[in-house]
Amino acid sequence: MARTPGLLAPLLGLGLGLMLALSLPGSWAADCGSLGPAAHLTFAPAARAQWLAPRVRTPGPLDHLYGTVRSFLSTVQLNPFPTELVRALLNEPASVKVEEVVRYEAGYVVCAVIAGLYLLVVPTAGLWFWCCRGHRRCRGPAKMERKELACERGTFMTFLLLSTLVLLIGVVCAFVTNQRVHEQTGPSVEAVPQMLLSLRGLVSDVPQELQAVAQQFSLPQKHVLKDLDDIATSLGSTIHSQLRSTVYDTLASLRSLGQALQVSVDLLRALNTTLLELQDRQQDLERALSVCRERLRDLLQEPGCRGCADSLHQASDLELGADFSQVTRVDNVLHRLKGVPEANFSSMVQEENNTFNALPLLASLQMADVVKELKKAVAQQPRGLKTLAKAFPNWEAAYRWSQALEKVENSSRPYLKEVQRYEKYRWIVGCVLCSVVLLVVVCNLVGLNLGIWGLSAREDPSHSGAKGRAGARVLNVGVCLSCLFAAPLILLVFSTFLVGGNVQTLVCRSWESGELYEFADTPGNLPSSMNLSHLLGLKKNVSILLAYQQCREGAALWRVLQLNDSYDLETYLDMSQYTASLEQELQNLKVDLENVDLLSPAGHRDLQALQSSGLWGLQYPGFLIQIQKPVVNTNMEKLAHELEELAQTQGSSVLGEQLQEEAHKLRNLYQEKVRPQQSLVAKLNVTVRALATSAPKLQLETSRVMDRVTHLKGELPAWATRILRNESECFLTREMGYFSQYTAWVREEVTQHIATCQPLSGALDNSRVILCDMIADPWNAFCFCLGCCAFFLVPSVIFAIKTSKYCHPVWKRLSSSSSEETQLFHIPRVTSLKL
Repeated sequence: MARTPGLLAPLLGLGLGLMLALSLPGSWAADCGSLGPAAHLTFAPAARAQWLAPRVRTPGPLDHLYGTVRSFLSTVQLNPFPTELVRALLNEPASVKVEEVVRYEAGYVVCAVIAGLYLLVVPTAGLWFWCCRGHRRCRGPAKMERKELACERGTFMTFLLLSTLVLLIGVVCAFVTNQRVHEQTGPSVEAVPQMLLSLRGLVSDVPQELQAVAQQFSLPQKHVLKDLDDIATSLGSTIHSQLRSTVYDTLASLRSLGQALQVSVDLLRALNTTLLELQDRQQDLERALSVCRERLRDLLQEPGCRGCADSLHQASDLELGADFSQVTRVDNVLHRLKGVPEANFSSMVQEENNTFNALPLLASLQMADVVKELKKAVAQQPRGLKTLAKAFPNWEAAYRWSQALEKVENSSRPYLKEVQRYEKYRWIVGCVLCSVVLLVVVCNLVGLNLGIWGLSAREDPSHSGAKGRAGARVLNVGVCLSCLFAAPLILLVFSTFLVGGNVQTLVCRSWESGELYEFADTPGNLPSSMNLSHLLGLKKNVSILLAYQQCREGAALWRVLQLNDSYDLETYLDMSQYTASLEQELQNLKVDLENVDLLSPAGHRDLQALQSSGLWGLQYPGFLIQIQKPVVNTNMEKLAHELEELAQTQGSSVLGEQLQEEAHKLRNLYQEKVRPQQSLVAKLNVTVRALATSAPKLQLETSRVMDRVTHLKGELPAWATRILRNESECFLTREMGYFSQYTAWVREEVTQHIATCQPLSGALDNSRVILCDMIADPWNAFCFCLGCCAFFLVPSVIFAIKTSKYCHPVWKRLSSSSSEETQLFHIPRVTSLKL
């Protein structure tokens, strides 16, 4: 019983938790997490037109070279876009004047003059060098060894090495860019028919694709119907899960309160039994104490009793200390609690738990008819989707557009094949010329190495000058190759540079700046056969620049071609009838919670009996006052011990024996009467203290639990209705999410895939990337690098000729006092002497 007060602590905690739970019913209103979001739907693509993937040149180490070449071309061609010249060339080619073309191409004319001078001077110099070498006059007189000779030789070798390094860098870049042009020309040419095919599919088969889009409405329908199969159970489970903590806490409070009630009744009965027994034993003890007190008083008052005054005083106090006849009786409280507890709270709580846990099944049975009506409403198809494809406007320009692009595609295929064939020839010629330049670089490097090797071995007496002469010959071979291939090299550079430079400055630069689109949009610049509005048979002129910008932003074809008035897509994607129908049917969903009683009538009577019993009104302090008093005022064991000591000090043996006998009787009285009474008092103390501690809390908790049960019983249906309404709205929102996914997919499919003009902007962007970024940039970079090699061949030839003279044997000058004589001087080899 000492653990009894501990049972009420969790009861109070549960009651407090119940109060908090019941005070926050509105917190359920915004929670849609129980149903979860709408599943992601995957629709099959309905568009048949090819979607043009954007082409982008991958950034690389050649980008800086491309930028340098563009800057150089901007310097060469300073004139703006020739609007008048291009208009005349497109409309009346015969009216174009040569003077206007030359004036526009002034920068390239200067380059042509420089190339002509190069073509004239370098081969002429090479011919002169060849003739001079044939007559052995190129080497010049033999050089005499002097201090200035080493400085001159080092200077020419250094400049030759620097020019050779520049040639090496240029030829490596030329090799790389030449290969880059060759690698990108093939895929770029093959991409042209794909772009034309994508443009042909821009407007073809749109009605059939729209019909395929409308048929995929069955996908969200299937998901909604599948969710409706489980909606009743799901709603019941949601109501159960959201009310579970509140109901479980209340039932746990009832179970704990029932246990506390049982314990309190048992304690009260034990208190009453103990009190009655104490009162009965108290009467017997009082009589026995009176007899014993009178005997001891008579014996200790005899004249011959020595030292008996203190013992006489204690014997006179030998009477009851605690009087339990003065405490309040508990008969009335027990009478009011007669038959309590009538209910088995554990069984009752278990039964209510089972009833509450069956709520999902109960909801499924109650909502079956409403769910059937919901399925009928969902199974219908919106009226707008039925006419989605039929309402598409009959666009006569579609056939004309397709025929024009097909004609362009067929006529371009032979030219594209020729482009690939000529590109192969250009690549071979470029590789050959780059190889020649590379061979010149090798000759320069090998000649320099042999020359330096010959110079370092010149102090050797056995040196014959073969290494130096070999180096000079190799340098001369490089000079001959440079002069021999200078003409084809400069011709290839200028011809490719003229084509690639004009493509960059005339087309690519104006394309990137938008001047090309402005030129095409200006009336009269393009012939009627190239006019987009005329080609499509449109009543209004369509701006190519505006159409291109709108297509890049993902605009629909109807917006770009101003056809929105004849076909409004949003009117066919209206789902308001679905929303209204589902919402109306969901309002009919209801759940009846009348079967959840929480507290049975018998349990209610038990708690009412406990409230009216007055258990907490008992005078527990009166009990505690008597309990704190001793059973007998005198310490009987101490008194018996003193009597035995007095018996030994008496002079009369008879008196001593009487004292010994009285001490023995006193001990027997203590053991037989007093100790059992003390045990009953200790038992009563535990019971009274347990009731005194638990009774006030039990009163408060009983009132609180009964109020909560009454409140919850009345509020459960309202809360269930509120949760059901909230979950119904969440369910409607989720199911509308499926249809929203469908409408969003239809909108995206129709405006960005089926009826989008992305292929138009994509084709223009890809054309610019192919022409300018993938072909023109590496093409011009190849010309630039090869042109640098061509011009650096000039200093290479000069320094190679000069350096070769210093690679031949050099004469030493010997001086004497009488005469000067010049001769080839050899230092004799030192040999070891045999001693």
